[in-house]
Amino acid sequence: MKHLSKSLVCLLLVLLLAAAALTGCAQNPTASTEAPKTQAQTEAPKTEGQTEAPKTEAPDAELQELGEGSSLFYLEVGFADGSTASYAIHSDAETVGAALTELELIEGENGMYTTVCGKTLDWDADHMYWAFYIEGEYASTGLDDTPITQEAHYALTATEG
Repeated sequence: MKHLSKSLVCLLLVLLLAAAALTGCAQNPTASTEAPKTQAQTEAPKTEGQTEAPKTEAPDAELQELGEGSSLFYLEVGFADGSTASYAIHSDAETVGAALTELELIEGENGMYTTVCGKTLDWDADHMYWAFYIEGEYASTGLDDTPITQEAHYALTATEG
């Protein structure tokens, strides 16, 4: 009986931890691992300091197929006005940056992309930039340094800095 009670308590603790993780506990606003807030995230009501990465799952509707090649990856673009565009990208390029440049989806110089899908962000004028996410996590590599992973989900999101 004592063993059964301990097992139930452990099961309840695991379920509570899982529920807390799925509901997005508030993060420390000074933590360096926190992703920058996008314009849409700063306008939505939430607890101060709480952020979440953009959804990078390939949506069912309005997914635009682009390119040709043996590799396939998904790209979600979140614009400053809150609208989004979703792409299934086919390419033989080695990096995400090379594939998006070939399709003329991104423009910039020296790995600093200021224009995505024809929309330009100007850091000096509006303190916004294109944040890059890999599988929902703020990327630690740039577009030109990120090798394409088959069926991976990437995102470029207009982000206020």
